[in-house]
Amino acid sequence: MEIKKFKLTDVGRFTDLDIQLAPTAKHPSNVTVLVGNNGAGKTTLLKSLAISLSWLVARIRTEKGNGSHIAEEDVRNGASSASISIAVKDDSLANPNNPDADPEDALFQWTVTRSRQGRKTDAHSSLVDASRLADVYRDELTVIEKASLPLIAYYPVERSVLEIPLKIRTKHTFDQLDGYDNSLNRGVDFRRFFEWFREREDSENETGVSSTALSEISEKFGKDSDIWKTLSQLKASSRDRQLTAVRTAIAAFMPGFSNLRVKRKPRLHMAIDKGGATLNVSQLSQGEKSMMALVGDIARRLAMMNQSLENPLHGDGIVLIDEVDLHLHPKWQRSLIRQLSETFPNCQFVLTTHSPLVISDAKDVLCYVLDDGELQERDGLYGLDANQVLLSVMDTDVRNSEVQRRLNRLLERLQDGDLDEARKLFSELSLELSDGHLELAKAALLIRKLELRRA
Repeated sequence: MEIKKFKLTDVGRFTDLDIQLAPTAKHPSNVTVLVGNNGAGKTTLLKSLAISLSWLVARIRTEKGNGSHIAEEDVRNGASSASISIAVKDDSLANPNNPDADPEDALFQWTVTRSRQGRKTDAHSSLVDASRLADVYRDELTVIEKASLPLIAYYPVERSVLEIPLKIRTKHTFDQLDGYDNSLNRGVDFRRFFEWFREREDSENETGVSSTALSEISEKFGKDSDIWKTLSQLKASSRDRQLTAVRTAIAAFMPGFSNLRVKRKPRLHMAIDKGGATLNVSQLSQGEKSMMALVGDIARRLAMMNQSLENPLHGDGIVLIDEVDLHLHPKWQRSLIRQLSETFPNCQFVLTTHSPLVISDAKDVLCYVLDDGELQERDGLYGLDANQVLLSVMDTDVRNSEVQRRLNRLLERLQDGDLDEARKLFSELSLELSDGHLELAKAALLIRKLELRRA
């Protein structure tokens, strides 16, 4: 399942905005990235998608379920009503045995509308197709108990990892439909992910050998012993497929990290191996914890909703992530889109970012720049360096504006052949900037070249 396009009318600062999402004929990737200054409307677009999709999720769970509504404060100033329209396509629902089938049969469109209080308007919500698509999935679950469901999830900028609550206070079922629990709510804190992991691992250990026990056997008898080899084989054969999917996803995104697990000594905690050392997850940096929880939560939901797939990470769905680069080191930002596409190949991603590294290091990504309620598609970003993206896409200087002005003046003096003024400017900048400053090094070479010409 994927979103083909959506339309906002009088929502937030958008009067009439139509957006097509990747994949398209021109952009075959499954990733759309939105960039723009703070206040440009990136979050409004993601929230609008989440509102529309919430009606599908609600009606998959119960026939007459209600999704989220457009808040009155999100109706554009001066407008009587606001509406969000969405077109969703699920190619798996097309009839492959009928070559004359209309491809539009796999397209579902619905509209959510909000009228301002005290205003009269003809605008009304139209949710027939949301119900029709939900009925298709409900019918599949009726016939096939473990039929796959599409993941639909929204991760807002408020997401955080404030605690790792391994003591489960409330008993959870973690059934297939529970993959939709809190999937579109704002302020996701990933508590449920950690509770789910603990419960699944408890079940895994009951039918096999725990990681703690295997580690103790290794220390006592060594990994060459027959007992360790036998227990290792037993553990491998009893691995929980859902936990395996989560561990695989985290290892793919976080090189050097492996074997996420729950340990009970010296006290109950979640541990992970990093660079040969075992760490309590609470010891990780905020960026590491955020990445682990985000990727782990996507993988967890896919595993729950695709229990019959050999590789649950290949389930399909729609994932919305606001400020995807939040807390991440530039090295991780650079590979983020590629890893998302490779680890979750059948998920469609709609992302927002402030990082030039995110949008310049992935091929075939559809990138939109938002500015004052308008949307502009930007091509040819793949392979650009960060400075080029900052200048051409994000309209931001690559360095301090005053330093840049003085460097520009130095270059102008050199081009004009004014050696004395160039030396003066160079001397002043050399006192303020580091010895290894690249632009100063270039200027020094030009000054030397000009001196040789004069000589």
